Order: sequence, then structure tokens, then C-alpha cells
Amino acid sequence: RLVPIVEGWQELENAREELADAREMLSDPEMKEMAKVEVDELEQKIPVLEKALRLSMVPPDPFEGRDIILEIRAGTGGDEAALFAADLFRMYHRYCDQNRFKIDVMDRSEITVGGAGGRSASGFKEIICQISGGDAYKLLRHESGVHRVQRVPLTETQGRVHTSAATVAIMPVAEAVEVNIADKDIRVDVFRASGPGGQSVNTTDSAVRITHIPTGVDVQCQDEKSQHKNKAKALRILQTRLLDAERQRLHAERAASRKSQVGTGDRSARIRTYNYPQNRVTDHRLGENFSLENVVAGKLGPIMEALAALEREERIRNL
Repeated sequence: RLVPIVEGWQELENAREELADAREMLSDPEMKEMAKVEVDELEQKIPVLEKALRLSMVPPDPFEGRDIILEIRAGTGGDEAALFAADLFRMYHRYCDQNRFKIDVMDRSEITVGGAGGRSASGFKEIICQISGGDAYKLLRHESGVHRVQRVPLTETQGRVHTSAATVAIMPVAEAVEVNIADKDIRVDVFRASGPGGQSVNTTDSAVRITHIPTGVDVQCQDEKSQHKNKAKALRILQTRLLDAERQRLHAERAASRKSQVGTGDRSARIRTYNYPQNRVTDHRLGENFSLENVVAGKLGPIMEALAALEREERIRNL
């Protein structure tokens, strides 16, 4: 990690020495024209090298390269919020497909919403999945927060625009050595899995709920038909949530001395508004608008790149 920093520093020092030499040659009538060209080139090159050096000194996020747990929960807005949560899941699914990330749904609470004119649609009160891929955390880590939607709901008969919300949490998957959960600290309950409307979807007690007694955090998983697989998934989510709680605590301590614009992971912070009547998405951290059509189609690249650039600038200022 130190090699590019040292090499960048050496290149910058060499450029500064060459600039000093070129400026001295400006006083030589025979060398003046050539020296002037060299001075102009170096005066443009040095700021670029300085910025590159500062960037190389920014420490990498310790969780880069990790798989992530994505949690989407319906917030204010009732059934419309659940429909919006499903829309967000489809958006992230399309983005992951484009980047060849693998999505493994771990748990979901699905509802069916009936609308005007006999229309109906499926929504999620909550959906949890694991996203696997080398850059999953790096690209999606800024998505944590409150996502707000403004549109005419499926159930609206008067054509009025309503505002609803859903919360998104992005958490790096915990490694076993990071979160060691003792058997005595957990309670495992098993029950029969059920689908929408309470209908039984299997006839054995395959669903699992794990409660972490010291913190009160509980996780349930019923997406697999095997109790063993559901328990393994629930444990993975529990480990990840406990790691995330510690990560949030450490971040809060750091944020007490300085306020970061991006990457806070604050679940209560409104980060983005999806305005359907105006066909635009506003990211409030960037203060920029994007095409709603592109964003819901999973074309999140421009937003991700802008947020990454904003974070880099913020971290450089705080070096």
C-alpha cells in the first residue's frame, strides 16, 4: 500500500526540481523558448500529481471486497410504501444483473395490494438478501438511508400524488473471526413457514428465529425449505447486524469531531427522492437530478460515480 505513495511523492519531487531548473533557464536567451514550453507543461502537471498523491494517501475502506447484506423495509405510507420497497428491490436487482453480482434472497415479508380498477401488485414489508461480487460493497455502500417516492399510488382513486418512504441498509457481511457469537448468548426458535395471507407453504417447522440475548437483536429466516439452511442464513444476518452496530458506533465517534457528507450510513437520513410526475430522481447529498427512467432500470452508475467522487474529496479535505 505504501509503494504508490512513495512513488507518487518521488515523481512530484522530480517534477518540482525540473520546474525550478526550467525557470532558471528562462534567463538564457538561447534556451528561453524551450524553457517556457517546459515551464508551462510542468505547471499543469504538478497540481495533477499533487491530487493523485493526496488520493493515494486516503486509506481504503476496510470492508472493500466484501459481500453485502441488503435490507429494504417499507416506511411511512402503508401499502404504497411496501410497493415502493418492491420497486427498490427490482432496481437493485437490475443493477446487480448489469454488474454480474449474485443475489441470494434470505428473508422476505410479501403482501399483495389491490388497487383501483381491479389492479393488484406485490409489495414487501421487508426483504433481506445477500449480494455477492467483488465490488458490491464499494459500489453500493452509499445506498443506506431513507428513500422517498412521490407518485399517485395504485390505491388512489382521485389521482392525487402521495409521498411514501422506504429505508435501505447496506451492511458488509461479517466474517466469523470478527463476530464470535457464543451458543449461550442466542435463543433459537423454530416455526412453520408461511406465505402471503398466512397460508402454509410447508408442513414442517423449517422457519428459524434467532435472538441475540445480550442485545435483543432478533433475525428470522424462512426462505429455504431446510431448517438447517434457514438457521445458517439467520446466523449470517445476525453476525452482519452485530458487526454493523459496532461499525455505526465507531463511525458516530469519528463523526463527533467532523461531519462527513457521504457514506454516513445513517438510516434516518433522507438521501434520495423519486419523483414520478416530474420523471426525475434527486440525490440530496449531491444536489443533482437524474433520469427516473434510467435509475429504476438499474442504471445507477452516474449516481455511484458522483457519490464516490464526493466522498474522495471529503476524505482528502480531512487528511
